[in-house]
Amino acid sequence: MSVLSLSPKEGNPVTLNDLQKACASLDVTLKDEELEDYRKLLATFHEAAAELMNMSNYELQVDLDRVPRKNVRYPTPEELKQGWAWKCSIRNKSSSGSGLLTGKTIALKDNISVAHVPSLLGTDFVKDYTPSSDATVVTRVLTNDAHVVGKATCENMCHSSVSHSAATGPIHNPFAEGYSAGGSSSGCGVLVANAEVDLAIGADQGGSVRIPACNCGLVGLKPTFGLIPYTGCSSNEPTNDHLGTMTRTVFDTALLLSTIAGPDYIDDRSSFAPYSVPSYHTSLLRLSNPTDLSDLRIGVITESLASPTLHPGIKSTFLAACSRLASISHATVVDVSIPLHTKGPLIWTGVSKPGGYLTKLLGAPGRRTYELLSLNEQTRTPLPPERWDAAYPATKHIYLAGAYAADHFPALQAKATNLSRALRDAYEGAMEREKLDVLITPTLPTLPSRHCEDGAGPIEKMKGQLGVTENTCAFNQTGHPAMTVPMGMVELEEGPLGRTGRKVPVGMQIVGRWFAEEVVLRVGFAWEQGNKWKELQESGDESER
Repeated sequence: MSVLSLSPKEGNPVTLNDLQKACASLDVTLKDEELEDYRKLLATFHEAAAELMNMSNYELQVDLDRVPRKNVRYPTPEELKQGWAWKCSIRNKSSSGSGLLTGKTIALKDNISVAHVPSLLGTDFVKDYTPSSDATVVTRVLTNDAHVVGKATCENMCHSSVSHSAATGPIHNPFAEGYSAGGSSSGCGVLVANAEVDLAIGADQGGSVRIPACNCGLVGLKPTFGLIPYTGCSSNEPTNDHLGTMTRTVFDTALLLSTIAGPDYIDDRSSFAPYSVPSYHTSLLRLSNPTDLSDLRIGVITESLASPTLHPGIKSTFLAACSRLASISHATVVDVSIPLHTKGPLIWTGVSKPGGYLTKLLGAPGRRTYELLSLNEQTRTPLPPERWDAAYPATKHIYLAGAYAADHFPALQAKATNLSRALRDAYEGAMEREKLDVLITPTLPTLPSRHCEDGAGPIEKMKGQLGVTENTCAFNQTGHPAMTVPMGMVELEEGPLGRTGRKVPVGMQIVGRWFAEEVVLRVGFAWEQGNKWKELQESGDESER
């Protein structure tokens, strides 16, 4: 470690009292004869830190002449209900008209930075936050001639897997008013499902792309960790941060992935990604028989079917889908036991709660990335009382759980990080042992919950999330690619629409090896080509027959 100076400048403000405070925070003492030396060292560090903080921040540049921001405005009340957080119109003025996304409209989850377009982050906890740079994925879709038409509502600070937490109001399931569309990329799900946009990019830290995609009858892909650069997006915990795609078809998922995948050499999450990534959509176009998977082996994770929270209608629909997949594709479908799968949510919690707390306090220390400094400043402690009061219960829980863990379980995140590797090895070991190409599970074990009542307490607001991420969050910790595709419809049983014949979509999750997105997409494409969505909507819950 270098020391820039040993002699503080005249007027340096660091006192022995400051040194004693630092010692007290560490619960350590210094020898009396050493106090002045350490005060001087601390004083010279203060000078270096102050000089650095007085320097101009470095911001990623945006060519506003090439991609001007037009019609930037707050949504109307009706647009807010549709899932819009902010409206805009951004196109590539230098377009040749030959980009992969020419003619496609796209919405971006509201934690993805778009320069000069405010981010609400679904909350009143953060106020007046407007990014000054574009996220890497924004630059890439604009370069490929997509039309960015707005930001989509995300759940409060991206901390909910159901869709009633946003400060701008609940987002309703497109198949069942008053029920969850899934979170936290809730607006993305509804906007794509209702054909307000062709494509959307969401963020997924525990299932936040796959959950709303499942509940809204969409294809939702969380790719391999780092395949899509996370640069310019607000983080929950850097090792489980993923961006993902939400579309109406597997082909559109492949097309969008082709445009946004690959390292950007800014954010170290993307350093995992190969320099040259496949043309995913071209791989699908080249298939001579898209439904033929006779060369593949598919493993059903048996533990995903043994959960006490698994809805019987989802289970029967999934089992029927497994049989149907084998029938139409000629793939070999076998059961595989991975006992550690049941501990996935526990391991994820041990990373996401203390890690999410530290991210809010410190940003992403020790990582090579691009920090959203103006956002970080609003989440550090001590928090003003009015800001704390405006926080959603799930956000407060992260602060409280993180602070508690720091005091009582200081090694919790480190232990969970090691167990994340054990979990990854368990999946990969099972795939290797059984010579499997992909694993499949029900995407969600539960049906969309109804929105909670106004004035509900913290438990009531969060109970709809119980068990939702059982099959999704593990793959945020292991980094495997995981995609949900619609597999049928199941009748609601609870709430005002329960047992009235109203059905909602349910999904099948396809999990592949690291950077084997082509295989995951191929399996999803075969299923989709052999089962048109209209047929799946009409098929219903097989247990009803």
